[in-house]
Amino acid sequence: MRIANLNGRAVLTDADTRLALDIERASDGRFGADPGAVYERWSEFAQWARQQDAASHRDAVPVVPADLGPVVPRPPQILAVGLNYADHAEESNMTLPEHPMVFTKFASSLAGPDVDVELSGDTVDWEIELVAVVGVGGRDIPAERAWDHVAGLTVGQDLSDRTVQFQSTPPQFNLGKSLRRFAPVGPAVVTVDELRAGGLDPDDLALRCTLIEVDGTERVLQQSRTAQLIFSIPDLVARLSASVELLPGDLIFTGTPSGVGFGRTPREYLVAGQTVVSEIDGLGSIRQRFVVKEATA
Repeated sequence: MRIANLNGRAVLTDADTRLALDIERASDGRFGADPGAVYERWSEFAQWARQQDAASHRDAVPVVPADLGPVVPRPPQILAVGLNYADHAEESNMTLPEHPMVFTKFASSLAGPDVDVELSGDTVDWEIELVAVVGVGGRDIPAERAWDHVAGLTVGQDLSDRTVQFQSTPPQFNLGKSLRRFAPVGPAVVTVDELRAGGLDPDDLALRCTLIEVDGTERVLQQSRTAQLIFSIPDLVARLSASVELLPGDLIFTGTPSGVGFGRTPREYLVAGQTVVSEIDGLGSIRQRFVVKEATA
C-alpha cells in the first residue's frame, strides 16, 4: 500500500507513483480527503486500502510529480535524530551518541517531493534520510512491537542552513533545519508489508543522494544502507515513546549517513541551479531544485 498527497487530497498510488486513486471518492466518503486523517483511523483504513488496486482501478488518474504535496501535511510532531550513522558522526568530528540526539523540524518547513527550494544563504547542506510515519500512537512501546505502530516509510531531505544552525552557543538545530521547504518528503508512504512483499527488508534499505550540477553532470553525494543506523526504527520508536507520546501521523526523520557538505574538506554547499535527487529502495525518489532567494520589498 502506498499513500500520497495529490493536490491536497489523500490518494493511493501504484508502485511507480504514476497513477493515483482518490481515497474519499473510492471509499464513498468512508474516509475523508485530508491526507493526514487516514493515520487517525489507521487500522480501519489499512484494512480497507489493502483491498484496493490503484494500478488497475477504473477511476485512477495520472500523477504529475509537481502536484504531490508532503505525505503528511500537518503532522502532530516531527521528531528528528542527529548523528545516527557512525560515519556521519565521524565526519562531523562528534562523539558517537549513547542515546538518540533528538531535535525537531517545524511543520512549516514541509514540502512535497518535487519542488524548487530557495537558498537562504551560502551554507545550505543536504542530508538524505529515511522517514518513518506513525500509524498507531502510544507511550512506552516495546521495540519488538514497534513496527506494528509504524504506518510506513518515506524519503526525506533534512536540508540545513549551517550558518543558522551554528550561530548560537551551544548550537541549536531547529531553526536552521526549518526554513521554507527544508523538509521535503515523499513521494508516498509505503507500508512495511508492501516492502516485504517486494522482497525488501524495512530494516535494511539502500539509500543514495545524487547532485545534478548546473551543467547536467551527476555526482553521488551519499550512499549507504539503513542497516547502518546506530538506533534502528524499532529502537527509536521504543526510546522516543518512553519520553513522549507518539501520535498518529507523526514523522520521524531517522538521520543521515556520511557525505554531507559540512563534513567535506573543503566544505561544500548548495548553489543555485543545482538539483538534489534522493532515493531509497522500494520508496522511490524525491527531487529539489535550488534557486536564488527572491528579494523582499
